[in-house]
Parts: sequence; C-alpha cells; structure tokens
Amino acid sequence: MKLVAAQLRFELVTLLRNYEQLLLVVVIPVGVLLFFGGVDVLPGASGIEHVVAAVLTLAVMSTAMVSTGIATGFERSYGVLKRLGATPLGRTRLVWAKAGAVGIVEIVQGALLVSIALLIGWSADAASWWRVVLAMLLGTAAFAAIGLVLAGRLRAEVNLAAQNGLYLVLLAVGGVIVPIDELPTALQGVARVLPAGALADVLSTSLNGGAPTALGTWFVLVAWAVVTPLLAARLFRFDG
Repeated sequence: MKLVAAQLRFELVTLLRNYEQLLLVVVIPVGVLLFFGGVDVLPGASGIEHVVAAVLTLAVMSTAMVSTGIATGFERSYGVLKRLGATPLGRTRLVWAKAGAVGIVEIVQGALLVSIALLIGWSADAASWWRVVLAMLLGTAAFAAIGLVLAGRLRAEVNLAAQNGLYLVLLAVGGVIVPIDELPTALQGVARVLPAGALADVLSTSLNGGAPTALGTWFVLVAWAVVTPLLAARLFRFDG
C-alpha cells in the first residue's frame, strides 16, 4: 500500500504542476458551466438542468480519457511505464495508483461543479445521488479504457491528436453539450449508442428528477464500461 500511496501522490503532484492538464480538468468544465448556465443559447435545452449533467459528463471525459490517456501515452513513449513496471511497484500497483488519482480528481471536480451549479441557481432537491455516482463510475471505466487503448497503441504525438480529436467529436455529436433530441435526426441514433450520450442522458435524469432513464440507455453505458476495459487489457502495451 505504501508503494501505491507514493505513486498516487506522484500522479497528483504531476497533475498540479501541469497547467495544460489543469486547464482541461478544471478550467474548461467550470467555464462551460458558468457560460452555458448563465445564458440561454442551447436549442431546446432546459437551462441549468441540462448544463449540470453536460459538464459532469465533460469532466469525466476530460479526466478519465483525455488527461489520463495523454499522460500515459507520453509516459509509455519515454519508457517510464516500462521502467516502473520493472520496479517493486509493478504494473498492478501502477494501475491502482493511476485509478486512484483519477478518482480523487473526479471527486474534487464533481464537488466543485455541483457547488458552482448550486450558487448559480440549480436545485439538487430532486437528484438521485446513488444513480449519479453509479453513472459516473461506469462512465469513468468506459472513458479511461478508451483513453488507454489509444495511449497503449499509438505514438505519443499521434495519441495526443487522437485523444483531443475524439474529445471534440464526442462533445459535438455525442449528446453532451447539445441534447440528443436536438441533434440532426441522422446523428441521434449514433449519439444514443455512444458512451458520452448515454452518460449525459443518465446523469440528466438522475440529477434533475425526470422520468427514469430507459433501461436501454443504462445498458449502453454498462456495455461500454465492461467491454472497453477488456479491450484495453488486451491491447495496451507498456512499451513501444
């Protein structure tokens, strides 16, 4: 446990020293919340109610997929992962340390974003918090695995572009910023089977007391959370 704790501390300190990562995991989600929560610019969106779910989805994507994926990709490219895997820390403890770092960052993100949302007018009275936590855990598993698949197979520079490109695509057509029902008809079916759309939909109903999320949406989210980690375990390479 001491080795895991030491590596966990290192992962968090590295994040705090990396201004680009802080921009991604803190500044962008907070900026989106403050902007879209204060102006009515989204077609058909129900104001702050939709925005809170959207920014929590964005936060999970930013931390679990992009931030973790980019950092891991460069560590792999520089041979850091290979060297750490040969130390007493080992690969299993390294994975636990990274997972712990992601969890801590997301807890801080969630607390910060929910607090800001409450200050700008959102009401949490109807929220089902156990469903919110479950959805975010499933989303974290799915997006972290997607990030690791890319990080474990691509060169660092290509991985950087791929992570950012996928992030932007999911924001644009994944039902995160613009609700799925407001997307063009041709894109709605695609968005409903993407992890971003499923997570945003589940969080929206769980946070705002809407009709229970369709079981099909939960199934999509669970499927991504189960299949992608298995894929990552098979495809990820510690050296390359």
